[in-house]
Amino acid sequence: MQAIEIIGAIIGLLYLYLEYNANKWLWPVGVLMPIIYVYIFFISKFYADMGVNIYYFFASIYGWARWNNHIKRGVKELPITHTPTNYIIPLTVIGLLLFVLISFILIRFTDSPVPYGDSFTTSLRILGMWLLAQKYIEQWWFWFAVNIVSFGLYIWKGLYPTSILFAIYSVVSIFGYF
Repeated sequence: MQAIEIIGAIIGLLYLYLEYNANKWLWPVGVLMPIIYVYIFFISKFYADMGVNIYYFFASIYGWARWNNHIKRGVKELPITHTPTNYIIPLTVIGLLLFVLISFILIRFTDSPVPYGDSFTTSLRILGMWLLAQKYIEQWWFWFAVNIVSFGLYIWKGLYPTSILFAIYSVVSIFGYF
């Protein structure tokens, strides 16, 4: 499995490079990467991470369409903006509801060794991906939290290439914001 994990990590680095540069080609790469990580996370019993990669697959299609939709309006590129302040409460409520729901599912129906950690990162990933598709700069803080916690979880589970990828993601998240 380590060869597949290394391939996934390399594709993940390409994705991160494209995301950091706000390059629209991150979305096609974002379609490929989840296919690999669904398998890796299934084998590792990170079921919520596996499920969120199915979401990533479809969210990448949405992001590609969203980032290219502005061309129809005669705008060269979708601008990077701040998240509207009136989104803070709804995003917080949605994040908490996702966390509770995913935790319940993992505890009740799986043998996940880390249901709360997996639920936490998954709920933030769902929100972070939506923020990324909108080109809201605050998405980087969501990714920073996800990446730091995921780094620890993946080290604990022995997913070393993936944990290295997430350590890099953590650092780049800070640079991406600034």
